[in-house]
Amino acid sequence: MKVILTVRPGEKSFVPIEAEIIAPKTFLSDYSSCTVWRGNRELLLSEVFDIECEGTAVSVDDVEIIIRGDASRIKRVGEYMDGGKITVQGDIGMHCGNFMSKGTIEIHGNADGWLGREMTGGHIICHGNAGHYCGSGYRGEKNGMSGGIIEVFKDAGDFCAECLSGGEVIVKGSCGDMAGVDMKDGILTIYGDCTRLCGNMKGGIATVFGTVHGMMPTFRKQDDVVVEGRTMFCFMGDVGNRGKGTLQISEYDFL
Repeated sequence: MKVILTVRPGEKSFVPIEAEIIAPKTFLSDYSSCTVWRGNRELLLSEVFDIECEGTAVSVDDVEIIIRGDASRIKRVGEYMDGGKITVQGDIGMHCGNFMSKGTIEIHGNADGWLGREMTGGHIICHGNAGHYCGSGYRGEKNGMSGGIIEVFKDAGDFCAECLSGGEVIVKGSCGDMAGVDMKDGILTIYGDCTRLCGNMKGGIATVFGTVHGMMPTFRKQDDVVVEGRTMFCFMGDVGNRGKGTLQISEYDFL
């Protein structure tokens, strides 16, 4: 079953649309009364999108949602997603893939903040840039992403993989400040540069093929390692928090 949601002309607004209803399981039953919120206004899904359906489905894994048009102000798409696929042909708003446990979200543009927030499984592919807090927990949460895979093909913002507790975050470009801060487990791989990596780290593995600027002084040097054919510096820490995480870094400097 293929569901095509095309953002209707004139629906671009400064006020974001809360659209957690957009998940494959929604379209297994009658969705004509499904609603989204713009501020304090409740709108039918059909007031925001032109909806086309092709084929049928007997399970959530048989459903693919395709989002067309400017969805950069549409939030929470794929929240609690438990199967199937969502394809976003452009940009997507904040909190895409919140708490998802299964399935695939593929974004051909950029993603706003908190992409894959606290997800437990599934696969998110972002061909553009990801905003701040990619794969992280929300403010005040002790655990971020705990399972699944997030791949960002360009850059990610600050606090990428904050409180990472499992799963894997792969950034093909660079990250901003504080990537992997409070990391507990899982794998973080950055192919570009980053700043102040993995402060207060307790576990997991972070690998940076670019340069770490502002390297934390609370990591203990270990023997060099070879990763993907490259000799890398290896550190353990954050020893300031009795942490036993592993950093594998190509180059670094101190502030």
